[in-house]
Amino acid sequence: MKKIKKPVTVLLSLAMAAGLSACAVNGDPAKSSPEPVPSSSAPSTGAKAEKTKLIYWTFQRHDADFIQEKIKQFNESNTDNIEVEMTMMAENYAQSMDLAFTSDQAPDVFGTFTPVDFNAKGYYEPLNSYMTDEFKKKFDGLFNENDNMFDGNIISFPNTGATLRLIYNVDIFEKAGVTPPKSLAEMVETAKKITEVGKNDGIYGWSLPYKSSSSALNRSMTPLAALNGMSDGYDYKSGKYDFSGWKPLIEAFRQMKADGSTLPGSESLDMDPMRAQFAEGKIGMYISYSVEAGVYKNQFPPKIKWDAAPMPTIDGGEPKGTAGPGGGVWLSMSSKSKNKDAAWKFIEYMYSDDMQTAYHEQGYGLSVVPSISETAKVPDIAGITNFLLTKYDANWPLSPQAFKLEGKTWQDEFGAYILVGGDLDKIIQTVNDRYNSALEKGVADGTTKKVVIPDFDPKSLQGK
Repeated sequence: MKKIKKPVTVLLSLAMAAGLSACAVNGDPAKSSPEPVPSSSAPSTGAKAEKTKLIYWTFQRHDADFIQEKIKQFNESNTDNIEVEMTMMAENYAQSMDLAFTSDQAPDVFGTFTPVDFNAKGYYEPLNSYMTDEFKKKFDGLFNENDNMFDGNIISFPNTGATLRLIYNVDIFEKAGVTPPKSLAEMVETAKKITEVGKNDGIYGWSLPYKSSSSALNRSMTPLAALNGMSDGYDYKSGKYDFSGWKPLIEAFRQMKADGSTLPGSESLDMDPMRAQFAEGKIGMYISYSVEAGVYKNQFPPKIKWDAAPMPTIDGGEPKGTAGPGGGVWLSMSSKSKNKDAAWKFIEYMYSDDMQTAYHEQGYGLSVVPSISETAKVPDIAGITNFLLTKYDANWPLSPQAFKLEGKTWQDEFGAYILVGGDLDKIIQTVNDRYNSALEKGVADGTTKKVVIPDFDPKSLQGK
């Protein structure tokens, strides 16, 4: 297989001068070191052999081999003399993209990222005029303003989502005589029992990659809140932020730390090192995305038997909401591409039914596109079965976007409390005040809008 192309020296030097880190990343599904590359120049009008070269940037690592093989097939089979080169990016993807656009070296096609921010900067080429009616029909009902569409301009299309589940070590659960918890109280007690049974062997009941509070809590507390009917802290009925309902969730995470049930050193772990600990059998359970199945197949083959189960609810009863799988965006075309027609042909290929079905069936992501998810086979990958979409996997309306927060994020505030304690009521009030103040300022200066749905019922989001 052809290797993923590395960037040229000139832009790498610019990146270093701008202070971009080349460290491996923590956190979500899979990323590697950021190394920007220049976009291609316009194709020569000379010899027929001259290819139209496209540069494609991605921040996903878990599917790199699959995508690279598909790009190789595209390069060898397309009749338009197009050649695509893929470059892997990482956590400071946004910074690298900023640098590339300001230096006129942007990629032609790139993984869609921070849609509101990138749209405001003019990075996206509207795709409406490139689509056939048949292509657009495949995504009917899946276009959302401020996500994959802005003022009616479509900037990306849905692909695959990532469901969220409680991931657990079957072997240590059996040894401790416990089953996946259904309530928060059971989760805390289960973590304690596992630790009592496994501590002498270095096994603890719970962990998250607490080195990054954002990575840790976005993959756990946010979906738990949504499943329990509380979204991302935004109250759609009042048009204000209110994290007070999150208190039982925050307290449960804190209790597992206070009980000594959390893996020692979790506060210094990024996601991949934590996954490695789980694969070694040192962690009883954690909450994360469906991409973990691919991670444990390709990156960290586990020494233990593992599985996934539904996340617990606060009281152990039926969920009051849903945990959104996302999946609204995937690929976008650069507004600065010099080869837009060729870029569209590559995007069209990547979104083809054959490509998307193979992506789903091989377990790289669960398709949110009905024409794919309703006909594709169950992914052929160990551990994926209990990640398949259920009635409780559905996206929420988007909360207000693009307002400027002053001070610490809710992730930083709640993450610090989980690790060291404090006055939770005071912390929640501070977070509420900070977010609502930022929201009001954003509304006043026109950078954001409130989303008010007076009769909003999170249970109505659930499927049949």
